[in-house]
Amino acid sequence: MLDQHLTLRTALEQSARRFSDRPALAMIDGETLTYAQLRRRAQDVSAFLMQRGVRYGDRVVILAENMPNWGVAYFGVTGMGAVAVPILPDFPAADIARIIRHAEVSAVFVSKRLAGRLAELDPSETGPVVLLEDWTEVSGVPGSEESVVHGTTRLSVLPADRVEGAAQVIPERLPERDDLAAIVYTSGTTGHSKGVMLSHGNILADAEGTLQIVDIGEEDRLLSILPLSHTYECTLGFITPLLVGASISYIDKPPTAAVLLPALQQVKPTVMCSVPLIIEKIYKGRVLPELTKSPLLRRAYGISFFRKVLHRLAGKKLMKTFGGEMRLFTIGGAPLAPDVELFLREARFPYAIGYGLTETSPLVAGTGPERTRYRSTGPALPGTMIRIVNANPVTREGEIQIKGPTVMKGYYRDPERTQQILGDDGWLSSGDLGVMDKDGYVFIKGRLKNMILGPSGKNIYPEEIEAVINEHHSVRESVVYEYQNRLVALVHLDYERLQKAIQTLSESDLRKKVAALLAELQKEINARVPLYARIHKMIEQAEPFQKTPTQKIKRHLYTPPM
Repeated sequence: MLDQHLTLRTALEQSARRFSDRPALAMIDGETLTYAQLRRRAQDVSAFLMQRGVRYGDRVVILAENMPNWGVAYFGVTGMGAVAVPILPDFPAADIARIIRHAEVSAVFVSKRLAGRLAELDPSETGPVVLLEDWTEVSGVPGSEESVVHGTTRLSVLPADRVEGAAQVIPERLPERDDLAAIVYTSGTTGHSKGVMLSHGNILADAEGTLQIVDIGEEDRLLSILPLSHTYECTLGFITPLLVGASISYIDKPPTAAVLLPALQQVKPTVMCSVPLIIEKIYKGRVLPELTKSPLLRRAYGISFFRKVLHRLAGKKLMKTFGGEMRLFTIGGAPLAPDVELFLREARFPYAIGYGLTETSPLVAGTGPERTRYRSTGPALPGTMIRIVNANPVTREGEIQIKGPTVMKGYYRDPERTQQILGDDGWLSSGDLGVMDKDGYVFIKGRLKNMILGPSGKNIYPEEIEAVINEHHSVRESVVYEYQNRLVALVHLDYERLQKAIQTLSESDLRKKVAALLAELQKEINARVPLYARIHKMIEQAEPFQKTPTQKIKRHLYTPPM
């Protein structure tokens, strides 16, 4: 059990004492920081910020890809009582400028690749700007003609290279458990970015609850592939493992197959945080074609007994692909396709599905691999309460509400939205629809705002229809919505699978083939869904859907306004 009075600063100090010389953060084929070095460099960052006039409660931006220095900056900012404002690397320059202005920041840590996105800002809006790769301070805003890199202004390029007097600089006020630690600007499916205020206690309560349901320790190795600026990776893939002495490795490129597969063999991770899209791509692109590559295999795959045998054999290969030592593969951020979860269960791959929100630091419900239930996210995190409100008396489906120490302090400078979501009793309205079984296991049905009331009065959940559509071997992803009281499906096909046809057919013949495929797909899907949930029209979505960092489709971009 962790100390209930820990802050992010004292948590790092405790880990640095317990695991001093153990590796904490590493870049594959690059530098490795021990726990002692991580703490020392974080102190140097705190000292630098104070020397530049940053004070307790000031906001400091971190805009960078995953790297050890991201973590150094995060602990340096929060350790002195300032507030970290992590910004997702894929945010466009206009959104970044909007966040920086809204948060009224006092300093910015930025990677060299992303520095140009600050160009439209005035230096007075950013405060000191420091490049994370080598801790050089930039005079002026990067990307502008006036910007100059001062290579002599460095924090701690090497462990022995210390800022003079860094250890002696004491913050004016040390952070406490209930103090604000981070403001996380969400990139949700609605297109409205909100600044979620999380305290030291929010984040650490979530990490502590997580450690009560999964077994992670100092011998574990993590390969980080999700953006640290997202709460899922930051709390569960960064803070949580650092509390118990585990080591975390980063890759310096997007996790495509060509990059990820060698990294898995090099790190041989025992724990990973992932989103459904990654494992779904592996299943559809590699596993399923292998299991159904001949008529005999396809027939066998349709029989339950043989399917389970084939899944078990495929699971052993999948384990080797992931380095052979995986104990915990967490999946969150978006719904996992039912057929992919069935494969993981029957393959005995050690997966676990969690449910959470940025507003809850993020994990709300989850379990270890040994206690998963098909289609469930697991029960509430220890210390967290979940209730279902306005439930349908027949189906028991209602809105999920959450209360506990992980629930945010509110939205930054937005009391109206804060009141809307937290109400007067402190129960956070998630906007998600779900049910709970007698053991407290949560089953997510979809988003309240996405639910469609059918002509017969039945509730239609687009996500459930999309899951059926996405099981088809020719489909990558889909969006179902209502238009003029009828259901329409936008479908993005698996163009890699159709590549041979694309190369040999004329454009007109290709259009006919796609139209025939959509007609066949519509007929097949409508035979599998209830009468009131049948698709009236299927439309090809030629380009991949735009997504959030956890790979949820930004539905508002593809559905007509109500």
